[in-house]
Amino acid sequence: MVRAYGGVLVLADVLLLLLKILYYIGEGIYRLLVPVEEKSVAGEIVLVTGAGHGIGKELALKYASLGATVVCWDLNQQGNEETVNEIKQISATTKAYGYKCDVSKREEVFKVAEKVRVEVGNVTILINNAGIMPCRAFLDHTPEDIKRIFDINVLAHCWTVQAFLPSMIQKNYGHIVALSSMAGFLGVANVAPYCASKFAVRGLMEALNEEIRSLNKEKTLNINFTTIYPYMVDTGLCKKPRIRFPSIMALVSPKEAVVEIVKAQRRNIRELSIPACWLYINILLRCAPESCMRSIVDFLDSGLETES
Repeated sequence: MVRAYGGVLVLADVLLLLLKILYYIGEGIYRLLVPVEEKSVAGEIVLVTGAGHGIGKELALKYASLGATVVCWDLNQQGNEETVNEIKQISATTKAYGYKCDVSKREEVFKVAEKVRVEVGNVTILINNAGIMPCRAFLDHTPEDIKRIFDINVLAHCWTVQAFLPSMIQKNYGHIVALSSMAGFLGVANVAPYCASKFAVRGLMEALNEEIRSLNKEKTLNINFTTIYPYMVDTGLCKKPRIRFPSIMALVSPKEAVVEIVKAQRRNIRELSIPACWLYINILLRCAPESCMRSIVDFLDSGLETES
């Protein structure tokens, strides 16, 4: 009798799971047609790493234009100050603060984070954007090269999250955005350590999301995670791109990328590639035999040449 009752409960759980799956598939299709309304970021304290140039600079400017208080971090103090000054020129009410910080160093991250908390307030939106991408054959990378790639592209995410996530958990409010790459889904020649670092960012964000979700499944959590997978962005990191079909696979402009990143954060989208189609194309290709995927990659013939 007990065994039969247990079997009925399992069957009921399976049926409930199937109903949930069908519901969420339907919801997903609906949201493709009718996207979630973008939440306001006015009054939020947004911290952007690598704000001195490229995507980081454009993100800082965009959030400031939407009414957020922006905190700019960069090792390049001159570029960072230029970003802060540009933000302050948007309007008399825009607020921006600049801090020099080497995000690869945990002690420095925590020291500057405390300074931000005292001088600005608790960060509510953290955007881990800083990254480097040396382009050379794997065997040409020195041990110092590889360590620095992981220090900046991966470990820096760990340090900033450890610095700012506790206050988000305490207030049950916050959003963490991480810039990964399509190289975090697909291995690319001549940037092997970079690919490995971006795969790591993807795993870190997925695991963090599950960890926070499991803290209290009965409680409505208001801490969100968004991981962005851009295709090659024209910021200068891609020094020698190789593109066979530039009309359909051209480099993405920083401004175009930022529009999609901010939109994804404001809609609480967990994962987004830029352009959006690449995420779905990658998933479909992964379901095909490996030889099919390799043939398509060879046909597209796009990637990165080594730096001279």
